[in-house]
Amino acid sequence: MSQASQNLQLDKQGRLLHFLTIDGLQREMLTEILDTAEGFTGVSERTVKKVPLCRGKIVANLFFETSTRTRTTFELAAKRLSADVLNLNISASATSKGETLLDTLRNLEAMHVDMFVVRHASSGTAHFIAQHADPGVGVMNAGDGRHAHPTQAMLDMFTIRRHKGDFVGLRVAIVGDILHSRVARSQILALNTLGVTEVRVIAPQTLLPADARSLGVHVYHDLDEGIRDVDVIIMLRLQKERMRGALLPSEHEYFRLFGLTEERLAKADSGAIVMHPGPINRGVEMDSQVADGSKSVILQQVSYGIAVRMAVISMVIGSQNLQLQG
Repeated sequence: MSQASQNLQLDKQGRLLHFLTIDGLQREMLTEILDTAEGFTGVSERTVKKVPLCRGKIVANLFFETSTRTRTTFELAAKRLSADVLNLNISASATSKGETLLDTLRNLEAMHVDMFVVRHASSGTAHFIAQHADPGVGVMNAGDGRHAHPTQAMLDMFTIRRHKGDFVGLRVAIVGDILHSRVARSQILALNTLGVTEVRVIAPQTLLPADARSLGVHVYHDLDEGIRDVDVIIMLRLQKERMRGALLPSEHEYFRLFGLTEERLAKADSGAIVMHPGPINRGVEMDSQVADGSKSVILQQVSYGIAVRMAVISMVIGSQNLQLQG
């Protein structure tokens, strides 16, 4: 992350003005996000599932890519903070009629939107919007190209901390399509920043970036060897187009070599947990016995995602309010 990008994401006091990437954030900031999310976990259990922190604020979900799970949890998070939410189907709206991204941004700002949650197929789109947004308007990166998916990484970190207590001493394995995964990049940054003992990536050579080791990971091409004695296993979703692109021979062959089964899971630490950002391709990334088994915390990840996104939305809006007042 360049110094310019870091200055864009943080104010002079080190508070979050936008949440665009894990890159450049210190352990203290990541811990603050996790601690803030912890305080929001109980909201879901209340009769009235709302707190008034963002009352009167407008959050616009700008999803240029479809994503039911991420969009829904961002919407729920904003509504539980008492914000008003706009969901825009961008693919069927103005940008498909020739309107530029900046035109869309300016029109929404004219409606006094306070935050944009942006998902886009092009890396850097959330940064671009943050650079051009009016003062006092926060930007959340909900996934951009192959670059970053910071809130997914943080809900994964929250899940790990909830089940393991601390990051120090943990061995974490990330399995699957590392090459095309914005989730994996954000997870690796977060895990190393939070001080885990070891991050392993396990994938066929065709699904690894050439500079994988420079990311601060240990590389494995054998699943049985890679998950031995690990405490956390994060399975990545395998996109079907990778099969058609000749990067992999077939789903069956991928599952034979890299699919997580109960037999393979037994090679990990006895207290290991299994995670997946979803949606799962059953019988490709893992079998149903693992996905629905006692070591799976996949549904908890979805639930924790709301609290984590409440945390970052509230932190960013709070910082933007202080910026305007200053």
